[in-house]
Amino acid sequence: MTAVDQGVQGAERTLGQLVASATAEMSALVHDEIALAKAEIRQDVKRAGMGGAAISVAGVFVLFSLPVLSFAAAYGIHNLGLGLAWSFLIVGGAFLLLAGIFSLLAVSKFKKVKPPEKSIASVKRTAAVVGTVKPHPRSVSDQAVGVARSSS
Repeated sequence: MTAVDQGVQGAERTLGQLVASATAEMSALVHDEIALAKAEIRQDVKRAGMGGAAISVAGVFVLFSLPVLSFAAAYGIHNLGLGLAWSFLIVGGAFLLLAGIFSLLAVSKFKKVKPPEKSIASVKRTAAVVGTVKPHPRSVSDQAVGVARSSS
């Protein structure tokens, strides 16, 4: 069958057939797009899961390395001529100082957190518009059929 024959067949199709064909093709397109989106999301979720697992393992190793590094720092200070107790006290004080600095940083960042003002204003405007809308009055026709109740 040639392109000319297909064109002739296409010209002979009715409007209903054309609409049905367009609807079927549009439905197939939407289904294909949804399938593609699902595949992409599934792949992204898998990557995020692997990334989260890698970050967790890295965090565990950092957590386990802190005591070792603390002892190394304390013994390093002790080798400079300070007593062992003072060396551990200096390392502990350094950790407390770092914790205080990061706490102040966190508090300053938390103070900058504000509610989503644009979203709240938009919701208020929408609520105001919806509140002023009145339903369209419907005329009661003579042909309206009442529903019979079985409990009467």
